[in-house]
Amino acid sequence: MIDEQNRSKLEALGNPKVMEYLNEAIELCKPAKVTIITDSQEDINYVKELALRNGEEFKLTMQGHTVHFDGIYDQGRDKRNTRYLVKEIEDWGFKANTMLQPEGAAEIKEILNGIMEGKEMLVAFFCLGPANSPFSMRAMQITDSAYVVHSETILYRPGYEEFKRMQGSSDFFYFLHSAGELNEGKTVNIDKRRIYIDLTENRVYTVNNQYAGNSVGLKKLAFRLAIQKANREDWLAEHMFLMGVHGKPGRVTYFAGAFPSACGKTSTAMLPGQTIVGDDIAYLRNINGRLKAVNVEKGIFGIIQDVNPSDDPLIYEALTTPREVIFSNVLVHDGKPYWLGMGQEVPDSGINYSGEWYKGKKDERGREISYAHKNARYTIALRELGNADENLDNPEGVHVQAIVYGGRDSDTTVPVSESLNWEHGVFTGATVESETTAATIGAEGVRTHDPMANKDFLVLHLGRYIENHLKFGKGLNKAPTVFAVNYFLKDENGRYLNGKLDKKVWILWAEGRVNGDFDAIETPIGRIPKYEDLKVLFKEALDKDYTEEEYIEQFSIRADKYLEKMDRMAEIYGRIEVPQEFSNQMEAVITRLKEAREKHGSIISPKAFQ
Repeated sequence: MIDEQNRSKLEALGNPKVMEYLNEAIELCKPAKVTIITDSQEDINYVKELALRNGEEFKLTMQGHTVHFDGIYDQGRDKRNTRYLVKEIEDWGFKANTMLQPEGAAEIKEILNGIMEGKEMLVAFFCLGPANSPFSMRAMQITDSAYVVHSETILYRPGYEEFKRMQGSSDFFYFLHSAGELNEGKTVNIDKRRIYIDLTENRVYTVNNQYAGNSVGLKKLAFRLAIQKANREDWLAEHMFLMGVHGKPGRVTYFAGAFPSACGKTSTAMLPGQTIVGDDIAYLRNINGRLKAVNVEKGIFGIIQDVNPSDDPLIYEALTTPREVIFSNVLVHDGKPYWLGMGQEVPDSGINYSGEWYKGKKDERGREISYAHKNARYTIALRELGNADENLDNPEGVHVQAIVYGGRDSDTTVPVSESLNWEHGVFTGATVESETTAATIGAEGVRTHDPMANKDFLVLHLGRYIENHLKFGKGLNKAPTVFAVNYFLKDENGRYLNGKLDKKVWILWAEGRVNGDFDAIETPIGRIPKYEDLKVLFKEALDKDYTEEEYIEQFSIRADKYLEKMDRMAEIYGRIEVPQEFSNQMEAVITRLKEAREKHGSIISPKAFQ
């Protein structure tokens, strides 16, 4: 089953735990053949060719472009069937889908039994974070999907040589995946789709799926394992972008930022004139008293909807020129991909995730099938983008001096504010809310609580998670400055008060604050900009005249609304155990707001605080 060449690749690692995991996987899944993938270009090319031979990917007209189609009912993360396997069921302070490890492992192994009969098992090794770095986390991937391994070679750094450097250590994450039985290249047994994250053994089992959010274990599945490891070892694994903000000529200040879905995370990381280190997941460590961070990934698995030449020129350029890109769940007509919101006329027929597609085609439930899925994706290396930061692969990471938290809030939060200190900043992150949009199933405008924009991935008690943030900041010589941003504030008629690119001004103001360029106005909710500074920034950054009337409307403190939010937070955090420092911050914010409201009214002009 393993020929001499592949056996020698394995033996070169000198790692008993790797051999144990592989033997277990072979015995369980019963593949016809086992292939070991190293860091060599020859092995990577083999995976790409195999994905084409297997029908998991198809070539497009443009050089380097391929397309992958997931099944019609396999288009997103399966939260219902994503479970944490634990030693004992505990209350984490929020609803979590946990399961006792023996029970979960038995169920998933029954599904995996013999699932690779007649198939080729691929064994690949990757590094999360730059190689040979204090941030490095190693990962072993076993799968029968060449598409999964191909995706991971774009998204993650090679790890075979890293495993050699480990000298037999068992400190790595392990992933076992199978797409299961296929029909015309698509997973058949969707009812037996399972994504089980075993927190007791640092491993993930995922089966009967192909969508990368479920099958590419190194992404959000590994993230859960990293959060557990970080909280045990006094570092942070966060759902954050990393970017270089370019302020005064020659000055770059590195920011991290956490935003719930559809709140402007990627568009902030991709702001014109700035550089991107990462768009999704960051590891943060205290290195000699400074906050250093790396991007776990080296590529982007990005939502392609609305990527167009006017709003996303850098990404659009990369996606429409020859280079290595995997498109997924778009429409293909005459070898060219089409997606929602790309700003081009779309053909009336082609191939998509439903097979042969034509305008007006309906699914078995009678619903019209869109030519491309709203969760269609692109997979591309960050180095292919013109704004990739020079420190993307720096093994020492970048020095983060600011953290930004954002949410979608139509009537409360000002466009940008600065926290008063680290403890207030942690409180700011832990009270992030976001309103549901029309794209979300259910009612529009419902506020959801999403602490640090990370709630979906937490694998520990929320109070402990907050405590670890507080503790982490205290260990730094100088904690980063924390900012809150909101790009979605509306007036009483439902009109957005800011344009899409105004966020560039808010980020540049924050960069200036970090470096002492601007004074600020202290308010009950934090420090806000002065009008005079924003007026100059709007002119310099956007060539836009910014009026004092706009400033007052956007930066007035809506005391009643903020207090309503504090009521919601008090109800949530009143049910669980949290650090006293956190409770003190909440009480202080409430007191300041009530005093200001009593003195100035429910809507307070920024002038009242000057």
